[in-house]
Amino acid sequence: MPTPDELVRDMCRSWSDPDPDRISAFFAEDAVYHNIPMEPLIGRPAIRDFIAGFLTTFDAIDFDIHHQVANGNIVMNTRTDTLRGAGRTTPLPVMGFFEVAGDTITTWHDYFDMATINRAFGLEG
Repeated sequence: MPTPDELVRDMCRSWSDPDPDRISAFFAEDAVYHNIPMEPLIGRPAIRDFIAGFLTTFDAIDFDIHHQVANGNIVMNTRTDTLRGAGRTTPLPVMGFFEVAGDTITTWHDYFDMATINRAFGLEG
């Protein structure tokens, strides 16, 4: 069984060649995924559907983890997520918080600037 640190790193790497089923399999059935500027997603099916919807706009995300610390079942990282799609890349500075139980992620909170996402989706000038 992977350590919490390894599990989070593996999940982050999986976004570079994304498959919604493969990515959502990292999460517990009742996991919470919360991009803090947005409403939380609760449950593996909701997380899977969000990922599938996200991939209609972007091809992939490359997670560049700058620092990651783990203490027991808690993992925190700072990273730059580079969103790839429509012939462009959008770097997004992120701080992530994860809780792990066994071999699944039970909680994932990401903190980032929503204005960067809006620009990436063409919602702001």
